Amino acid sequence: MIETILQSLTWLGHDGYCLKAAGKVIYFDPFKLSENDYEPADIVLISHEHYDHFSPKDLEKIVTGQTTIVTDKTVAKKLSGKVEEVSPGDKITVAGVQVEVVPAYNTNKDFHPKANGWLGFIVTVDGVRIYHAGDTDYIPEMQEIRADIALLPVSGTYVMTAHEAVEAALAIGPQVAIPMHYGSIVGGSDDARIFAEALKGKIRVELLT
Repeated sequence: MIETILQSLTWLGHDGYCLKAAGKVIYFDPFKLSENDYEPADIVLISHEHYDHFSPKDLEKIVTGQTTIVTDKTVAKKLSGKVEEVSPGDKITVAGVQVEVVPAYNTNKDFHPKANGWLGFIVTVDGVRIYHAGDTDYIPEMQEIRADIALLPVSGTYVMTAHEAVEAALAIGPQVAIPMHYGSIVGGSDDARIFAEALKGKIRVELLT
């Protein structure tokens, strides 16, 4: 089933993903969607309010009257329609999909303060747990996160570096780790390569294009 989920997962660039599984279309942090990149969403998960994660222009392309948006209190106040306001620690079911909300924050920089209550998500689809870390460093809470597929930022600057992301992957122990948060605003393919090479023989890494 993990292979099926991987085939159904599209990287949209930066932290954006689209997952089409269990008859649902689920977006994580959609940003800079091309004209041919999208279809109507059943669920949209938004980790925090920074423009490269909360993009009203992109939401207009995919949100319908049937779409549920799951996000933090700050973004929720800026939206209308079907919105689920959540905080780290929450567990909800949206359109039949289980969503667990986990913390995402910086430990050695100030771009994403823990006090803001910004988000990562664990979504369970067809029995597979997919963790989207959001914008975060390697944080202690990752020791408790269990996922089959982990989407982890690797660029450094605003989030953890590739080497720190390796530590995060080893703590979480997914079957597959996928690097994100590179190739757009900050970070490059070298960050993804460093991440993949450091985990060789330990955790399978997939570089989505």
